[in-house]
Amino acid sequence: MEGKKVRILLVEDDLSFGRILKDYLSLNLFDVVHMKDGVDGWNTFRNHHFDLCVLDIMMPKRDGYELAAQIRRENKTIPIFFLTSKGRKDDMLAGYETGADDYIIKPVDADILLHKIKAILKRTGDNSAVQNHQIEFVLGNYNFNFSSRCLAINGEKQVLSPKEAELLHMFCINMNQLVKREDILRSIWKEVNYFTGRSMDVYVAKLRKYLQQDGQVTITNLHKSGYVMEVKQN
Repeated sequence: MEGKKVRILLVEDDLSFGRILKDYLSLNLFDVVHMKDGVDGWNTFRNHHFDLCVLDIMMPKRDGYELAAQIRRENKTIPIFFLTSKGRKDDMLAGYETGADDYIIKPVDADILLHKIKAILKRTGDNSAVQNHQIEFVLGNYNFNFSSRCLAINGEKQVLSPKEAELLHMFCINMNQLVKREDILRSIWKEVNYFTGRSMDVYVAKLRKYLQQDGQVTITNLHKSGYVMEVKQN
């Protein structure tokens, strides 16, 4: 099973707010691409796969209404959220008429937005992606918190690097199952080649070292296929 992240297209011309929102959603395990205007947003949507779109309305070059209409003509089912300061009834109705699934007035409560995103993903059937947002795991005698990147056993704590934490998280959500090398590289390293493959192997070796205090937890390399993190039950 591939541990893919939900990809969100965020189109927001306020660069400061856009960066803050992107960072927040990224911390909650979404893969966010931020574009600054409607034209760049459309070109990016047309050339890449996304699972959900979050659009501002008042933007240069092409406003959010027009962008949402283009996206909806291209993809009938992808969830579309508007984030905007335009709070009049007529504005909201115009947003829904373009095919938007939700209309959120600024200032945005990021926690509410996060729960709305998770709720609509469940309704649209992307449950595997939602499950990938689990952050707490028990691995034999280890406890792993992906959010804090903390791996703990018997009172000892190891803070993992961001890439180590991503890799362990991918193993955790696919526990006792094969995780293909190509899936790991595309998800974490973003490229599949000899050099990224060698880098991945080094990171797997580091995780094995961190997990060596408990023989119930093993990471096995299946030649040319991928890895299985096996966690035996007591």
